[in-house]
Amino acid sequence: MADPSSYRPKPGEIPDSPGVYRFRDEHRRVIYVGKAKSLRQRLANYFQDLAGLHPRTRSMVTTAASVEWTVVSTEVEALQLEYSWIKEYDPRFNVKYRDDKSYPYLAVTMSEEYPRVQVMRGHKKKGVRYFGPYAHAWAIRDTVDLLLRVFPVRTCSAGVFKNAARSGRPCLLGYIGKCSAPCVDRVSAEEHRELAEEFCDFMTGRTNTYIRRLERQMGEAAEEMEYERAARLRDDIGALKKAMEKNAVVLADATDADLIAVAEDELEAAVQIFHVRGGRVRGQRGWVTDKVEEITTGALVEHALQQLYGEETGDAVPKEVLIPALPDPAEPVQEWLAGRRGSGVSLRIPQRGDKKALMETVQRNAQQALVLHKTKRASDLTTRSRALEEIADALDLDSAPLRIECYDISHLQGDDVVASMVVFEDGLARKSEYRRFQIKGFAGQDDVRSMHEVITRRFRRYLAEKEKTGEWPDGENTEAGETTGSGENSASGDNAENGRLADASTNTLTEDDGRPKKFAYPPQLVVVDGGAPQVAAAQRALDDLGIDDIAVCGLAKRLEEVWLPGDDDPVVLPRTSEGLYLLQRVRDEAHRFAITYQRTKRSKRFRSSPLDDVPGLGDTRKQALLKHFGSLRRLRAATIDQICEVPGIGRKTAETIAVALAQAAPAAPAVNTATGEIMEEEPGTMGVSGEPVRTGAPEERRGQET
Repeated sequence: MADPSSYRPKPGEIPDSPGVYRFRDEHRRVIYVGKAKSLRQRLANYFQDLAGLHPRTRSMVTTAASVEWTVVSTEVEALQLEYSWIKEYDPRFNVKYRDDKSYPYLAVTMSEEYPRVQVMRGHKKKGVRYFGPYAHAWAIRDTVDLLLRVFPVRTCSAGVFKNAARSGRPCLLGYIGKCSAPCVDRVSAEEHRELAEEFCDFMTGRTNTYIRRLERQMGEAAEEMEYERAARLRDDIGALKKAMEKNAVVLADATDADLIAVAEDELEAAVQIFHVRGGRVRGQRGWVTDKVEEITTGALVEHALQQLYGEETGDAVPKEVLIPALPDPAEPVQEWLAGRRGSGVSLRIPQRGDKKALMETVQRNAQQALVLHKTKRASDLTTRSRALEEIADALDLDSAPLRIECYDISHLQGDDVVASMVVFEDGLARKSEYRRFQIKGFAGQDDVRSMHEVITRRFRRYLAEKEKTGEWPDGENTEAGETTGSGENSASGDNAENGRLADASTNTLTEDDGRPKKFAYPPQLVVVDGGAPQVAAAQRALDDLGIDDIAVCGLAKRLEEVWLPGDDDPVVLPRTSEGLYLLQRVRDEAHRFAITYQRTKRSKRFRSSPLDDVPGLGDTRKQALLKHFGSLRRLRAATIDQICEVPGIGRKTAETIAVALAQAAPAAPAVNTATGEIMEEEPGTMGVSGEPVRTGAPEERRGQET
């Protein structure tokens, strides 16, 4: 259960304007979408005392891990955007909108003799014109009530209509002028249908014609001194203008476009993108970048286009891209976009209408993103500095550990033992410096021994790099058992099956051929995931290598205690300590990175098959064999003549397959690691390789991983 105060935005960060907000859980899933006339006031209601919240609201805010918002112009705009995101994300706490078909539409039954305006839900019917959908039925009724002054279309049910026709008396709306009363023949069916068509035209956006017509009639009534009629027309015009409050977020039907806006200052720029598909906002993206050089808005737009569409093709590139400034020159960029789409792409600046209004909304979001980024950056810098100082004080270090490396061991019941190394510099993750290791010095499960091996291999590479650059005199580190880095790289299997290491950052020192060095920089602090035994193993590895200027500590999961080498008692940091929070982030990132690598290796092992070693046997014929026999076990028991019955398999290939299967050891049976149950191999339970899939629940298997 999360504490809402841990992710509560500061009051100054939240804009006091209409918008839509989203709560996300720790896995970044959207769990609630809401709208507000004032984001600042609405969000403040969620971060009050939990005891004063509704139980459902309390459950939502304690499940959430973050909150974000999008600024819009009007409440109607917020209402429509709220609907779009509820439909897209299906948030678990938006129970009212769980069913997509429950959204109300404004419908006009043009298939009837006397068309009726009403609220409709569910499947769309033939012969009915729909407008919407809307998030609330009351929004439709308010709009209809305004429009009936000008377009008095029937709204009553069939029963009410028949009763009025039989009695010769219209309903109340007929008496107050909000229905033309076709039930008592005040207007003919043709005249009433014309009113319904005008109503539909107004709802589709053709508004100026009717406004100008009413204004002309109002002027004529005033000239003829029919002031009461002129006043009624004036009120009608006001009602239409109020109903015309457009939603700038939703464009015309079938509009596919991306809108890109840029907010910038002298040092940084924020880019916001709204993806509009089928006339509705389907997604929003944003970036903030440092301006490392003097650059124009057009150049910023060009870089944004490259990042946005660099790996996209086809319909992923819309036929219309709206931007605040054109690149210079624009023609090459436009041609490049057209090549990626396969057809023409319009790259332009919106000048008027709905698209310009929506661009203004995107621009406001970009500006808000830049302000929020600057606020967070200043706050984060102070917080990170305080965290590093707290770690230095708690561990009695000479200075703040600007580079921290954390190591974790992962395996599944002793199989596929791997390790991870993650790097944090100045309190931020430096993912280009992450490394992965396979434990090959021994077989089986021994976290302490594995930690010693990983630390030894990592810092042997560091010493080797120092020797190459002349920082370490030749022969001075021979007692460490390491003279060069090449043997380590090929034997250890670091970071991949073939032992290749991942690229380091381009900011690291480089070799003579321009390639970045590996393990070139030492950390000020080594953190291991574990308690006193793991810490002792890491310190022993450094001592064996003769390294005495790197601090070591361990973070134990159970009580979040910090262990130091040689100490009988742990260091206990306050639960509210920024230093403890940073160590937890580093430890959790190392655990995540190790688990990901371990699962990747395990899945590769499960997908391996003796058929992979048969020369000339491709995926198509392997699939044909497995489809024909149903499982690898039955294929292994088949004769050469039976194998030859498979289309595309000749006798020579069948003999090769039979020999390969006979030489390969039978696959181990699938076992549910939670219950120990041996599961039967059944048709339809094979992986791509032909081996039986382990059918235990992922949650059960993951419970055994460390």
